[in-house]
Amino acid sequence: MFQRRALAAPAAFALVVMGCQKPELVTIPIASWPGFEYFHLAHVKQLDQKAGLELNTLGFPDPQDIVKAFEEGRFPIAQLTTVEAVDICSRQPKRCPVVVLILDESNGADKVAVRRSVGTIPALRGKRVAVTPSTLGPFVLSRALARHGMSLADVRIVAVPLADMGRRLVNGQIDGAAFFPPFSDAVLASGEAVTAFSSAEIPGEIFDVLVVDPQYYRTNLHVLGRLVRVWQQAHDLAARDPEAKDIMASRDNVSVEMFRQTEKGLLYRSLLEQRPMLLPGGKLERNLAGVLAVQKQLGLIRGRVPLPRVSTEPLDLALK
Repeated sequence: MFQRRALAAPAAFALVVMGCQKPELVTIPIASWPGFEYFHLAHVKQLDQKAGLELNTLGFPDPQDIVKAFEEGRFPIAQLTTVEAVDICSRQPKRCPVVVLILDESNGADKVAVRRSVGTIPALRGKRVAVTPSTLGPFVLSRALARHGMSLADVRIVAVPLADMGRRLVNGQIDGAAFFPPFSDAVLASGEAVTAFSSAEIPGEIFDVLVVDPQYYRTNLHVLGRLVRVWQQAHDLAARDPEAKDIMASRDNVSVEMFRQTEKGLLYRSLLEQRPMLLPGGKLERNLAGVLAVQKQLGLIRGRVPLPRVSTEPLDLALK
């Protein structure tokens, strides 16, 4: 999408110089989620090397280990939900991250499911609904309730690990749950629960993002510009290379079919599409403010805390 017909002389000279330099090592921790796999694809297909980078993509089975590592300064870059980014700001204001890229937008992947006997969101009033506070679940649930004139105060919030939600729905320990694939797949396929709300009803509100430590951001803007460009190139490659999905599904340890099914609930936006969303007052800033409001309502965050800063600078460099 962003290829040029020919390289101008200065750009060609820059590539020659880059080829003589040692690639810039960039470590990116990855949790198992389709929207997080495109940097891994870029490394396998050597897109990073062509950009003068060496991507070190480390797999983490528990996303919260990535959050902890970022907070402790072990990684300056991470792929997180907007909830996790806001939570970091509340605990470690000095490491409150800068958001530089929208990795994916949930377009049906995040769901509120209810027991078949319950059936609808309004019927959840006074009933037990499971969320995992460290995920986008509370935000998704709050939006589902708001569409019916309800709030989180109208239901009984129960903190439940994602892996346990399906089982508890089946045995009646909970009446509803806010979750996403693969945790939602089995119970919905069984018919014991039905989808009462999904993120497809609130387009432009649920995001995964690439975040950067503020100090690293100040000193490595040129690296971030190349990193953002490589992400777009990986998506462009995946659209034409049949092997791409196999590579990403394999790292996620899922079948290609399951990988594709989960991606049906995600929306990827090109860099050009993202730019207005990342501007001051844009969709992403509004989303972060909404996430903070929900976290405060749940009592997970108290007092005044900063919000992650949103920047278009790396994206603008990538588009040059």
